Amino acid sequence: MRHDIALEVLPDADALAHRVADWLLALALAANGRFAIALAGGTTPRAAYALLAAPTYRERFPWQRTHWFWGDERFVPPDDPRSNYRMVREAMLAHANIPATNIHAVPTEHMSPQEAASAYERALKSFYGSEKLDPARPLFGVNLLGLGEDGHFASLFPGSDALEERQHWTAAVTGPQGDPRITLTYPALESCRHAAFVVSGAAKSAKLHGLLTGGAFPAARFRPLGELRVFADEQAAGRGNS
Repeated sequence: MRHDIALEVLPDADALAHRVADWLLALALAANGRFAIALAGGTTPRAAYALLAAPTYRERFPWQRTHWFWGDERFVPPDDPRSNYRMVREAMLAHANIPATNIHAVPTEHMSPQEAASAYERALKSFYGSEKLDPARPLFGVNLLGLGEDGHFASLFPGSDALEERQHWTAAVTGPQGDPRITLTYPALESCRHAAFVVSGAAKSAKLHGLLTGGAFPAARFRPLGELRVFADEQAAGRGNS
């Protein structure tokens, strides 16, 4: 077992969402000054995002000094059902008092995927205030991640050339269905104080085991600067029924 990963197993999807929301709220409140969060797409974290926008969390969350980024995005318009931005907007952003300047979506219109990747890298560098990442000053306070059944995370898929990218902070990649995407690369994803994989469902069980034991797929190669946690439900952890 890897000793650099703290694993928490929650009984079900609802408990998982509450734990992730509690964790994000606590870290945001504890941070001094502006706080940057890189968000995961997909269905698993959506419930946690919705909780943050519910009254119990919304009234305490430091929205004014929190900045929101995306670990990856499908190259579709922002109102497309497949858009990670749209999912987060509908679940959370539209329901909280967030300054528009604090929402840093990946541009996906009026340019090519490569141009979009370059534009997002420029946006990240402008926010960070430097062309180079400093290990003593992480880019993100939190990086929230999903785990694919094939071992991908963000849009870093097995066999992708982007897995070897160490200079650029972003890359234009092709998804498993031939769909263009923009993803952060390892240098940007790993530049964080806190990172967490949020994993749900029995279909993810095998890859979660590989993540915890040192597999060779993309997510298992992730080594953040700060702490790394895994929040999983019992099904993903192999403890559920059937």
